[in-house]
Amino acid sequence: MLLHLPIAILAVFSPIAVSSSVPQFDIARECRFEGGSTATFERCSQDEAAALTQLTTEWARFADTDQKTCMVATTTSGFASYVELLTCLEMARDVARPNTDPNDYRAKSRPQARRLRETAGVGH
Repeated sequence: MLLHLPIAILAVFSPIAVSSSVPQFDIARECRFEGGSTATFERCSQDEAAALTQLTTEWARFADTDQKTCMVATTTSGFASYVELLTCLEMARDVARPNTDPNDYRAKSRPQARRLRETAGVGH
């Protein structure tokens, strides 16, 4: 848990400004850094372009603090990736959102566990 503390501190005191639009990264530079064949470069470019498209449509839906934190986390190495930024933002959003999936066993077990305690007289 304390492992994330440096990232949180960097995010709070970071000079990286988060704007109302998606940041601009050098996709070609990132994909060249990945190395490999022309096919690998093309696949990387396609993945980055797809992530950029998704970020463009969803950017405003992510919390400002998550945008800032994820920008710091995905750009500290000197390279920036839309795929990594999108993944970070989606994870931050999903962690903050309570589990409302009716198919999730944890969501189902809570009411059932409460009924079992009530019928057994536990907690009364």
